[in-house]
Amino acid sequence: MGKELSSGENPAIDEGREDAPLGAQGGKFLTFFLGAEEYGLEILRVFEIIGMLSITPVPRTPAFIRGVVNLRGKVIPVVDLRLKFGMEPIRDTEETCIIVVQFRGAEMGIVVDRVSEVLTIPAAQIDEPPAFGPDINTDYILGIGKTEGKVKLILDIQRVLAAQGTVDIGLAKGTEARQPGAETLAA
Repeated sequence: MGKELSSGENPAIDEGREDAPLGAQGGKFLTFFLGAEEYGLEILRVFEIIGMLSITPVPRTPAFIRGVVNLRGKVIPVVDLRLKFGMEPIRDTEETCIIVVQFRGAEMGIVVDRVSEVLTIPAAQIDEPPAFGPDINTDYILGIGKTEGKVKLILDIQRVLAAQGTVDIGLAKGTEARQPGAETLAA
């Protein structure tokens, strides 16, 4: 992609409120695919996009935690978003990649089938998540973006990673987190 991101564009992060949801207000979103479905997440939560690296499994972790990677000397936990969402696992392809995001003051990788594009979705084109009843939790969905006749689920990546047992592997005390957007996106 080659786009330089600047944390100065995000007042929530600049003021230290990294968990403040921005998506329902509209803005820029990185879109990606899991199977045939397209999802989006706030571009300002993304540090970088990297190709698949060798992932070291960590024993006794949930199946959706692939393990850890060594990214330029820093150990980063990696979650397989397909498995986190209860989808069937597939083999990695040339398009499979890791999106490195900010999570609880540190970096975490999420494995996706392929990255699509960076879109600007105005607030007027983002609907509230539908209500499926009291037994179905959709708190991890910031909204439903409608662009070019298609629907994209906009994820609250903080809630996705915090839900259902994602653990803070590799998040050591004293780890200094980079500001989101400090890296160049590299597809």
